Amino acid sequence: MPSWLNPEVIITSLGNWALWGVALIIFIECAIFPILPGDSLLFAVGMFTAMGTIAYGGTWSTVIFVYIVLMIAAVGGNLAGYWVGRLIGPPLFKPRTGFMGKVFNPVYIDKTHEFFAKYGARALILARFVPLVRTFVTLIAGISTMKLKTFIGFTAIGGVAWVLIVTTAGYFLGGVPLIKDNFELACVIIVLVSVLPMVWEWFKARRQSKKSAVASPQ
Repeated sequence: MPSWLNPEVIITSLGNWALWGVALIIFIECAIFPILPGDSLLFAVGMFTAMGTIAYGGTWSTVIFVYIVLMIAAVGGNLAGYWVGRLIGPPLFKPRTGFMGKVFNPVYIDKTHEFFAKYGARALILARFVPLVRTFVTLIAGISTMKLKTFIGFTAIGGVAWVLIVTTAGYFLGGVPLIKDNFELACVIIVLVSVLPMVWEWFKARRQSKKSAVASPQ
């Protein structure tokens, strides 16, 4: 992967500012820029915290502090994305060419609308664990003017769960030699695992459409 997407390179290059740099990246990814490596960065922060590279006092005070900072970044990013959706969502996703046209393709809006229509407000929790979708579903919540109170409740649950699960996994699994020595491969696996829920939903939808086609009269 490119060095600017490699969590290990990012954290190492940030030095003492690693946690704050990662928090900023998480905030931006959750708000509006979906191609940043949120999942693998959380995992890497957990790993580097366990190694003592990221430290703010004792072990438990560091862990708690890391959780709080990353949770604020994740939920705060979604709140920013929500307001971006409410204010400039439609013009942001207008058809265009080039790199921006690929990142903010209107097709993503249609797909996320379907995801949102199927799961309702709880989509904010389910989508949190799916790269790309977690950003766009937040924008859709803003574009569709979901009630702010409802949005905050569900996005907070999703943000807290996402940070706790992925960062804790990095804390306990990052020290395993196989993972530590093959970190880029581990990052790829994390991304693949993250998209499994989306693949499963696609498989179920495809199977259901086939059943409907067979059951419908000719």
